[in-house]
Amino acid sequence: MKRVLLKTHLLLCHLLFYVNHRIYMRCFNAYLKAAGTTLYGVPRYIGIHVKFDDFRLIEIGDKTTISDECHLLTHDYSITNAMRATGKIFPTDIAIVRGIKIGNNCFIGKRALLLPGTEIGDHCIIGGGSVVRGKIASNSVVIGNPATTIATTTELATKWEKYIETDAIRKDKV
Repeated sequence: MKRVLLKTHLLLCHLLFYVNHRIYMRCFNAYLKAAGTTLYGVPRYIGIHVKFDDFRLIEIGDKTTISDECHLLTHDYSITNAMRATGKIFPTDIAIVRGIKIGNNCFIGKRALLLPGTEIGDHCIIGGGSVVRGKIASNSVVIGNPATTIATTTELATKWEKYIETDAIRKDKV
């Protein structure tokens, strides 16, 4: 019964996405909590097509944005194939299962893939399409596959500061 209620809640959230993003996020944050995700504060935005592997193993910090079509994977079944390659056969498939932690004030770009055991510090920017594994230090900008650090968030902010009062910046309504 709880599963049906969660799915109904999620459907309602998805409908609200097309009405108002702020209302959608309030609904979706409540859904995440009910599904077992640990929220530290209030995420700014999580795209409608973000895929969560196991909600209970995911922690998301305050003011974090997770762009659309990101995948947060908490399991890895490739261990089954690796064991078979060494001659070890198990009666069923096996998986390594580890959580994902995303710090405060992070931005995860579109279609990023966060692998099991990923820990992202505070104030990080993850480039779109990046494949992230392991620990990412706070204040890091990482891109690529595999994701590598290219700058600090403060360096990037300083670089982009010249655009703040130009037409290159779109300022959303409050």
